[in-house]
Amino acid sequence: MKNTNCTCCIALLLLSGGTTFAQTALQKTAFQTSSSWRPEIDVRSDIAIVYGANDRTGMTFQQRVDSWREHDYQTHFMTGIAWGEYQDYFTGKWDGKWHLDEGQVTQNGDTIWHGRMVPYIVPTVNFIKYMNEAHIKKVIDAGICDIYLEEPEFWARGGYSESFKKEWKAYYGFDWRAQHESPENTYLANKLKYHLYYNALKEVSNYAKAYGKSVGKEVKVYIPTHSLVNYSSWSIVSPEASLASLPGIDGYIAQVWTGTSREPTFYNGERKERVFENAFLEYGSMVSMTAPTHRKIFFLTDPIEDNPNKDWKDYERNYEATFTAKLLYPGVADYEVMPWPERIFTGTYPVAGSNERILIPRYYSTKMMVMVNALNQMPVSSNRVNGAQGIGVLMSNSLMFQRFPTHNSYDDPQFSNFYGQTFPLLKKGVPVELVHIENLGYKESLKHIKVLIMSYSNMKPATEESHQQLADWVHKGGVIIYCARDNDPYQTVQEWWNTKGNQYKTPSEHLFKLMHMKAEAAEGKYSFGKGTVYVLRQNPKEYVLEKNGDELFVSRVKEAYEMAAKAGSLSFKNHFYLERGPFDIVSVMDENSDTKPYVVKGPVIDLFDPELPVLAEKVVTPGMKAFLYDLARVPNKKQPQVLATAARVYEEKIRDGRYSFVAKSPVKTTNVMRILLNAEPKQIIVKDAQGIDMPEAKHAWDENSKTCKLTFENSPQGVFVTIVL
Repeated sequence: MKNTNCTCCIALLLLSGGTTFAQTALQKTAFQTSSSWRPEIDVRSDIAIVYGANDRTGMTFQQRVDSWREHDYQTHFMTGIAWGEYQDYFTGKWDGKWHLDEGQVTQNGDTIWHGRMVPYIVPTVNFIKYMNEAHIKKVIDAGICDIYLEEPEFWARGGYSESFKKEWKAYYGFDWRAQHESPENTYLANKLKYHLYYNALKEVSNYAKAYGKSVGKEVKVYIPTHSLVNYSSWSIVSPEASLASLPGIDGYIAQVWTGTSREPTFYNGERKERVFENAFLEYGSMVSMTAPTHRKIFFLTDPIEDNPNKDWKDYERNYEATFTAKLLYPGVADYEVMPWPERIFTGTYPVAGSNERILIPRYYSTKMMVMVNALNQMPVSSNRVNGAQGIGVLMSNSLMFQRFPTHNSYDDPQFSNFYGQTFPLLKKGVPVELVHIENLGYKESLKHIKVLIMSYSNMKPATEESHQQLADWVHKGGVIIYCARDNDPYQTVQEWWNTKGNQYKTPSEHLFKLMHMKAEAAEGKYSFGKGTVYVLRQNPKEYVLEKNGDELFVSRVKEAYEMAAKAGSLSFKNHFYLERGPFDIVSVMDENSDTKPYVVKGPVIDLFDPELPVLAEKVVTPGMKAFLYDLARVPNKKQPQVLATAARVYEEKIRDGRYSFVAKSPVKTTNVMRILLNAEPKQIIVKDAQGIDMPEAKHAWDENSKTCKLTFENSPQGVFVTIVL
């Protein structure tokens, strides 16, 4: 029986004796692919997310889906909601009308393209109807019950097409206004872009749920999306946190990877890539967006990236950085382990320092598969990253509204007003948390926050209600640090704080009034109820654009944390460390006055080393990361077990003095595994799927750790290992 993934199908599988319940129900790891099954890309995650519903020459969509089901994968579906292989819509094949005029258009009249004949779309009513009828219905009919609507994106520089002008008139009731002409027009344009994709996702998810129900299927809808940090940095508008209010959305994929996290940032007056720090904040913003709603989230990391001209060493270094960052969020343990395995395993990329392009180096594919398979074991943990807890930075979806174009010469280079609130602390080893203003209605949002840093220099509050929620929190003992000059041109856009009877010059004046402060509060310290408000009259970008520009800010945070919040000592360091089950995750920051390495005492297995050595200690120097398996925390230490491996292990059995299992991983990759045993094995037998001995398999015993290192060539059909104890 083929696995069709629906909830209703699991019971049938149990009754039929097909795929086991554990294999069918587990949805912990996934990858997305536009390919049919191939032995080179069989990475053995729980889910294969099949991308795009179009038929191809020699293969229908159904056949592509079935190719993965036949290899025991749960099959989900993903497609772009803002772009995709929708040429049949744009060229009129679907309804007889030409729709290329529905693309997003810049001020100079250029369409913003995602590919040939594939514009970024203005999601009109007709386009939504096409998505439902031509794609969503088709994939549900193919037996898929989990649908991912990827990247709802409207570029800030767009907003000049005739389609957008029509949507403007329908939404606002008056004629379109060019966004470059005033801050108010920009704000209105971006709010509309935001609404259009919010509405598109509402309509498509509602249709998917309703159609699924009509044919007896429980359909779930997920949104793979970049973080609010990245979309704001890249000047893209997307619904982000507001999707939590849609009952039709069941979860998200946090699309964070090298390509997003390597966006240069300013710190201490220097502009450069800071991949780990950026990734940490990107994942953090996704956690802030989803955790209070208790919806499922997968964390994505990519072993390469979209840029095909970086070299393998660059990919590897930044993969370590983003991988480490995501593991430092112990409440998330579901992962999209990679996008496009066909790109990773079968594409050629440069060798550093040469013009040569090669397939993925064998050592890197081994290392990557060790990391990927560790994710299958990664537990949720109640542990916290070491460092002072409870310092949050407030975010809002409106961060996306003020990025483009520039008005009145007010600039925010490289999104520095955001990084000015986060980097000065993050770089000193403080695990800064992010808080979405849209989620303040959930008690969990501020439950653990002691000091909340906020600024309206690059965002604005959407509602009065959020200010009342903040004021109530301060009154009960919370501490706010408000840092802004309130001089950006968006302070005076026509919004709730200056309309319908309100006459505040800036939104902060309304917040301050609720806390019994003067409207134009000067720099200083104020009390309200049991809480405290610090006002700093600098824009946060000044803390990172200037060398040593953050000294006053950091000192005020320390005072607020220790004296006002009475949260304990705010000590600084140069590293982050977290224990998750048997795993140790470490990152040591550079650009820190503390240049000492961080040392983890062993014995530990180094999971970033494809040879999987057992180390007496691991020394992590500034700028480096570590991913370790601590042998002192092995569960069931007396039981033979695979601790680390570049293949997924199935059918483990311990009986009659033998430990056996089957290992599966893509062809043309090398498996290295470290196995815990009570004593040196008497014999190790390794056979391929045809039962033929694999004499090239090698093993080595380490008496100190009681582990055996075993290596052999991988196979998706399975390598059968028997260890005589």
